[in-house]
Amino acid sequence: MAVLVDTGILYALADRDDRWHQPASAWLEDLSELLIVSVTALPEVAYLLHTRLGPGAELALVQSLAAGELEIEDLRRQDLARCCEVMRRYPEIGFVDASIVVIAERLKIEAIATTDRRHFQSVRPKHTQAFRLLP
Repeated sequence: MAVLVDTGILYALADRDDRWHQPASAWLEDLSELLIVSVTALPEVAYLLHTRLGPGAELALVQSLAAGELEIEDLRRQDLARCCEVMRRYPEIGFVDASIVVIAERLKIEAIATTDRRHFQSVRPKHTQAFRLLP
């Protein structure tokens, strides 16, 4: 079983002052599933880490990725067409979140690690009735 990881969780794991830091850290300690991050979320989290926590936090993310702690999932051309559909149906969801929905559908992943409950709760994916939101 795999879990898709959203920007907010990656940021919260790095920022000890973030309100999601403790729940995200505790969840990660007991995790045995494969963690996957959309390639679209990486620039977003890198920017937040760099601007809010400094270049060292951004470097730590890249080192974690290089060490294989997260699998990186690319978008395919057909994913982009589905992203457009998701963004039209859920206009409050931006491209990064839509890409996470689409990757989850393509890989048949039901669990998303996110701090963004409002957006992901509203989505009705094609492959399951609703996403299981973690932590």
